[in-house]
Amino acid sequence: MKPSDRRSFLKITGASLGIGVLYSAYPAALAQGRVGDMFSILGRQNGEKVTPFSFVQLSDAHVGFNGPPDPLGTKAFEHAVDMINALPRRPDLVLFTGDLTHDTEDKDVHTQRMRQFLEISKRMNVPAIKYVPGEHDAGLDGGALYREFFGESHYSFDHRGVHFIALDNVSCAKPEIGSEQLAWLKKDLARFPKTAPIVVFTHRPLFDLRPDWEWFTSDGDDVMNVLSAYDNVTVLYGHIHRDDEHETGHIHHYAARSLIFAFPDPTAVTAPKKPIPFDKDHPFKNLGIRTVNVNGKSAPGAHSVAIEDVELTAREFRGINGVHQLLRNPDV
Repeated sequence: MKPSDRRSFLKITGASLGIGVLYSAYPAALAQGRVGDMFSILGRQNGEKVTPFSFVQLSDAHVGFNGPPDPLGTKAFEHAVDMINALPRRPDLVLFTGDLTHDTEDKDVHTQRMRQFLEISKRMNVPAIKYVPGEHDAGLDGGALYREFFGESHYSFDHRGVHFIALDNVSCAKPEIGSEQLAWLKKDLARFPKTAPIVVFTHRPLFDLRPDWEWFTSDGDDVMNVLSAYDNVTVLYGHIHRDDEHETGHIHHYAARSLIFAFPDPTAVTAPKKPIPFDKDHPFKNLGIRTVNVNGKSAPGAHSVAIEDVELTAREFRGINGVHQLLRNPDV
């Protein structure tokens, strides 16, 4: 493989909307030479070749929560729906990374919250919405009510040559994937070549971000050991109510902001975990409700815009970073 062919396999560019992240995935190399052959091989393995598309990640709506530290209720969620519907190009997918609802021991109330979440989410003018549960959706009953409304809590699907994997790390009533799901993951990935582009979406981080805040998955290392055999993996997650970027080996992890209230930077705080206080003069501060225009700059008076360029690269040798973060989010 020529050096120029090696450098780019699939690009994902992400515009941070604050409400979540808009990703655009497209082949970054011309379909010629051995890179072209690789696309053809993946097309045969996956059932379809890599072709351009976009998708949105949203997280942590907590429908049913209303009060300190955030009295907005579903307003940020509904605004996210409006922003997605106003995008100039309709995304193919929306991935929602957990805590769709706020938990309660009253099943009837939780059922109503599930219905309300679905009613709002179905306003999004997109072909498909995919979900994973958060602990507020599934922790109290092992995911029984969640599955009534949304189906299986872990699954996979292929879309335009990219393999998506939904992992459930909350339904065991603790931050865990579990041996059964781990075995399923290995079997699911077995048919793919090592260069296949893979996007994993889950609720809790799969690495130890802040264990004392329950920002971890107890068997996350086992999951990462399975995923690390593949060159082109991105993990999207929620739970931490803030944006965050992390790399484990060549795997890139990205957390979207929440749609309800925010938590502080875990690396800058030694005190117990507490939400950032609500600012009535800036109600979407730290949730980052943002406007984006075509040149990537904020309009006068608008919030700042974060633009990211993430490159998933096919490498001749595994062990070299396959994900490169070119531009980090600015502070809000």
